[in-house]
Amino acid sequence: MNLKGQRVTVMGLGLFGGGVGAVRFLVREGAVVTVTDLRPEKDLRASVCALKGLPIAFVLEGHEETDFRNADLIVANPAVPRSSRYLKIAESAGVPITSEICLFVERCPAPIIGITGSSGKTTTTSLIGEMLKKKDKRTRIGGNIGGSLLNELDMLHADVPIVLELSSFQLDRLGDLPWSPHIAVTTNFAPNHIDVHGSLQAYRKAKQQIVMHQTKSDWTIVNGEDAEVSRWTGAGQRVVFAVEGEGDVFVREGKIQHTIDGDMRPICSADTISLRGRHNLANALAATGAAVISGVSEENIAEVLQTFQGVPHRLEQVAEMNGVLYVNDSIATSPDRTRTALMAFDRPIVLIAGGYNKGIAFDNLGVAIAEKVAHLIVMGETGEAIAATAKGKTSIHRVENLEEAMGCATGLAQAGDVVLLSPASASYDQFRNFEERGERFREWVEKLRRNIHASSA
Repeated sequence: MNLKGQRVTVMGLGLFGGGVGAVRFLVREGAVVTVTDLRPEKDLRASVCALKGLPIAFVLEGHEETDFRNADLIVANPAVPRSSRYLKIAESAGVPITSEICLFVERCPAPIIGITGSSGKTTTTSLIGEMLKKKDKRTRIGGNIGGSLLNELDMLHADVPIVLELSSFQLDRLGDLPWSPHIAVTTNFAPNHIDVHGSLQAYRKAKQQIVMHQTKSDWTIVNGEDAEVSRWTGAGQRVVFAVEGEGDVFVREGKIQHTIDGDMRPICSADTISLRGRHNLANALAATGAAVISGVSEENIAEVLQTFQGVPHRLEQVAEMNGVLYVNDSIATSPDRTRTALMAFDRPIVLIAGGYNKGIAFDNLGVAIAEKVAHLIVMGETGEAIAATAKGKTSIHRVENLEEAMGCATGLAQAGDVVLLSPASASYDQFRNFEERGERFREWVEKLRRNIHASSA
């Protein structure tokens, strides 16, 4: 669609940058833009300020039906469910609906590496991006990982590497095009976002869009150890990664190796990679597969694996004080992510969990809690459901908020323990997003550090 003069309604400005990027692009293209969001301006201050001076009509703290019925195009925030009454109004009026990521891939001149998964996709995307930058400094990283790439389209050419983290919400809309990336990487699959998608089947269908529309010239990279993902097939050439067992990228004799080009070629020793946990070793294998296909040398892949320090809020080691390690895993918004985090440590854990209810059962988390957690501190809407799964000798402590949880954890933790924020739940009951929750955790730990330093001075 030629956007010049078109009446475009952007539904859901958001706080992560994609909405701002879409609005700027639409204005630059000459569209007549209305931005509408259910939240008030004070909650969207950063995004609204970023658009200051642009010719935009803002409709905040609610939606107007006419903005959907009389528009030429709707650009919906990825997290807006298809069942939204306002999107149904647009559909009934024959108004097309798209999203920021769809606007980008429709116009992107270069082949795209797309990464999805119920967990690990941000770390894997970041690893791939850093690996490709070793070969080509023009590499761009975007999608669900951060700001929009729409306003960089003029600088992108057919040979510029593009790496996109793709959420289930983004993939759901990309399936409408229909579109799948040239190289599709899937880290794993576990129940998540049932509150938005409506069912596990709908969530699965959205994720599978990453391979659904590939051609024979494309590549599919899947986790051979994930019973669900290992069955996903597209038309593209297939690469399997596995920490143990058969695959094209694997660990053997303590070394990360691959046979993508036919011969077995080593990358580096598995125990030299910088990221903690078996799950991050799997992420490293997935990234290695995408980088090898993209022509990155084994030496450059090894350098990134051995130096990459991780992404904030993902098993982020904030500090160690008086023998207690404080770890921020605020990204853990599902039980599967928290279970994975628990298995990454071989020392007693004081776990802070609970938050917004996304409609996911916590049954499978209980076994890991019983095995790894000395003290469980629960809060938020899901706190009682998580506490109900705890068995064995784990002691349970109930608090109202994160500040109380941190105070409780500090009192319980002993030298050799880990205080782990890994909520197994979304943050929306008490925070704007998981990042704000993680920042609060960091601030508390820093305050504790200053107090300890002052008392010992």
